[in-house]
Amino acid sequence: MNNTNDSHPIISRIRNGETIISDGATGTFLQQNGLEPGGCPEEFNVSKPDIIKKMARQYFNAGSDMVLTNSFGASVYRQKHYGFESQVEKFNFLSAQHARSQATLNNHVCGSIGPTGGFLEPLGDITSEEMYNSFKTQALSLQKGGADSIVIETMTAIEEAILAINAVKDNTKLLVMATMTFDKGPRGYFTMMGIKPDQAAKELTNAGADVVGSNCGNGIINMIEIANIMRHSTDTPLLVHSNAGIPTMKSGEIIYPEPPEYMAEKFMELRSIGVNIIGGCCGTGPKHIAELYKLLNAER
Repeated sequence: MNNTNDSHPIISRIRNGETIISDGATGTFLQQNGLEPGGCPEEFNVSKPDIIKKMARQYFNAGSDMVLTNSFGASVYRQKHYGFESQVEKFNFLSAQHARSQATLNNHVCGSIGPTGGFLEPLGDITSEEMYNSFKTQALSLQKGGADSIVIETMTAIEEAILAINAVKDNTKLLVMATMTFDKGPRGYFTMMGIKPDQAAKELTNAGADVVGSNCGNGIINMIEIANIMRHSTDTPLLVHSNAGIPTMKSGEIIYPEPPEYMAEKFMELRSIGVNIIGGCCGTGPKHIAELYKLLNAER
């Protein structure tokens, strides 16, 4: 199929000069609402639907134009760790259905697809066909549940990201966004598998992603640097989901150092360099989104 999505509402809004507000962290929210350490976030779609709906509702109410589904780890590979591999289709379907139930006419529900946690042959024991089919299953279930787009996120291997893009484009009509996670070293930014931001921007675009970008792993200052590199490497719409800084432990509690007001001001710097979709990752919540909405809305 390899469809294009030039007429998708998100792309149309971007072309009209609008900055799309995404949501904040899923895992952080769930941890604050009863998810135990080592627990399965995606199982909450079945056992705690009210919490998943509340999460989407709070982000939409804070000003998010789009909300990600609680399906990041809803692949057969990750669910095997919990013994829920037979529930993959249900988890994905319900994650989209719960978010869609809270959306209004102009809101978007984006199916989250994270990495499998495994490696392709010959580095690992997963074949390309097996991994492709895993992503296909997620994409079809998310579409059936009401997602209008997919965010392939937190990728480190370009081959895996491209397989995910192909699986979504070949089998659905959904908008495809793809983001990778970079670490800063002596020679600059690279993913764990050695992919640079400019390389990612070009290869994800060439693979057919409608939106490219970066998420997780970095606070807002590093994300501004990464976004600059990617913006100079492609004309494709750009998405950034930044962590609220690098976490520390205090009295047994994980603390993220970047407060909503600070992040919102830096989010505006992302906007100024041409990032089209802005939201948060680990450590961010509805308050971060509300502050971004307030600043953006003052200019609308």
